Parts: sequence; structure tokens; C-alpha cells
Amino acid sequence: MGDLLKENWKYILAALATPALIMVFSNKLKAQTAVKSNANTNLNAFLTMIQYAEGTYGANAYRMLYGGQLFNSYAQHPKIAITKGGITSTAAGAYQILFRTWQSVQQDLGLADFSPASQDRAAVELIRRRGALEDVLAGRFDVAIYKCRKEWASLPGAGYGQGERSFTSLVQVYQYAGGQMAA
Repeated sequence: MGDLLKENWKYILAALATPALIMVFSNKLKAQTAVKSNANTNLNAFLTMIQYAEGTYGANAYRMLYGGQLFNSYAQHPKIAITKGGITSTAAGAYQILFRTWQSVQQDLGLADFSPASQDRAAVELIRRRGALEDVLAGRFDVAIYKCRKEWASLPGAGYGQGERSFTSLVQVYQYAGGQMAA
């Protein structure tokens, strides 16, 4: 029996090691998948939070004009200047993107229309341009809010003289939407 073990030790070791290796790689893969899943969840929660902050969250979010009216076609940004409360704005869609901002993002990303998918991509690009995308993905919510405050007038510290949402309310919406705060 001893000679048999000596001759076949490599095969025996491989047979014993394989389940252990599978467990190690499986756990590592699960951890990587969880990180990606959390990152996607955090991004989606952050986008939901922006919609809430901008007052567009709901069934008509992607059709919302500044001031609450709706537009009908996703073919292009509506480019309608609306004055309300002494402020004139061309903001439109779920993320209240200004027409001039839309032109830049549309060109950079090659967006063909103002559809919900295009609006989502544009919002992610605006977050990236503000240097906050990695913070959003990692759940560094407070840092991401700070970096994005000049992009969305409703975020705390924006300073545009429009209604700013409280940080606490934004955290609640973000977490309710599944966002995870970094430790």
C-alpha cells in the first residue's frame, strides 16, 4: 500500500485539492460578482435619488419638463425654455438635463435620441464628468453628492437658489432604492 501511495501521490493530492480550489475560486467569484452587483445597485439607486431630488421620480420621469409639464416625443431633447418662479430653464427628462448640456453629452456619447436609455447614459456621463462615478459605485454617497452638487440644482450645496433637498432625505431614498453606503 505504501508504494501505491508513493507512486500516485500527485493524483491523490490533485483529487483532494480540486474541491478546495473550486471552493476558493467559487468564493472569490461570488465576492467579485457581489461587488459588481453592489456597484450596479449603487448606480441605479443614485440615479433614482437624482430623480427624486429633481422632482421627476415616477411614471412620467423621462417626459418631464422644468416646472412639471410633459413633452411627448423622445426623438430629441425638447429644448423648451420654461420660466417658473423667476427662473428660466430648458431642463428636461428624468435628470432635468439642460439643452446645452445635452448637446455636449449627446455628441460625446453618440446618442441618437432623448429616450429613457439615452437619458440614463447621459446622467451616468454627467456623474463621470464630475469625477464622482467611482464614488457612486463604491457607495461613497456623501462624496458623490458633494462632487455632483453643481450638476443638479436640487442637491445640497448646489447654491443655484432653487429648492435643495436635505442630505438626510437623499440618503433615505438612496438606501430605499437599494444603495449601500461605504463603510
